[in-house]
Amino acid sequence: MFKETIAKLVHHKAFQATVISLILFNAILVGVETYQEIYEPNKAFFHYADRILLWLFTIEIILRLAASSFSTFFKQGWNWFDTIIILAGHLFTGGHFVTVLRVLRVLRVLRAISVMPSLRRLVDALIMTIPSLANILVLMSIFLYIFAVIGTMLFNQVSPEYFGNLQRTILTLFQIVTLDSWSSGIMRPLMQHNQWIWIYFVSFVLIGTFIIFNLFIGVIVNNVDKANEEEKKESLDAVATKKELIDLQEQLTEIKELLKQNKSS
Repeated sequence: MFKETIAKLVHHKAFQATVISLILFNAILVGVETYQEIYEPNKAFFHYADRILLWLFTIEIILRLAASSFSTFFKQGWNWFDTIIILAGHLFTGGHFVTVLRVLRVLRVLRAISVMPSLRRLVDALIMTIPSLANILVLMSIFLYIFAVIGTMLFNQVSPEYFGNLQRTILTLFQIVTLDSWSSGIMRPLMQHNQWIWIYFVSFVLIGTFIIFNLFIGVIVNNVDKANEEEKKESLDAVATKKELIDLQEQLTEIKELLKQNKSS
């Protein structure tokens, strides 16, 4: 009975809204701390506010653990993440660990993902894409290496600040693939030396940005669709199971009534 009461409390919308509000307040608090003119005169307030928030999050974790069994709770990776963040907040309480504590306090903002099911599904879908993205990363690395070697050979004398050696060229190509000032900042100055240089840059942009990046997007969208389909399937299974339980309960009620009638007769 006690476990069921705790479970109802944990899964109540008001409880989840309160936790999300505390996470957002924690995020705002950590952000305000970056303004030294506000933080320095109010160090005590920020310290006690952080301690209170940490214990509120601890109570939340304990309630969620009490609402389910120990093994069930730690089957989910997000519960591990939440627990580690909270435990680390208790362990690194100050002294030489002030910087670590501040980083961990910022990481508490990520708990919004574990609390909000829609965000959690999106992150799970992104994690599902990692094996599929491996082949695309290998393909991109091959093209990047080929274009880096060619670029170093062609432009190391003309533009040593961008193409002086292999690692500089790779960094330049990363800038180009993000489309950050690649035309006005890199390509057009080099075209003063050779007007056919545009072929190298345009071909790299077409392959690197428009083809390979679209492959990335396609894989991510595909896995998000898969995650949504799995969620729909789980919800339908849950509805079917609930219906079966209702039917079974009705059958048991009918059996009890029949038994009562037989006894009375």
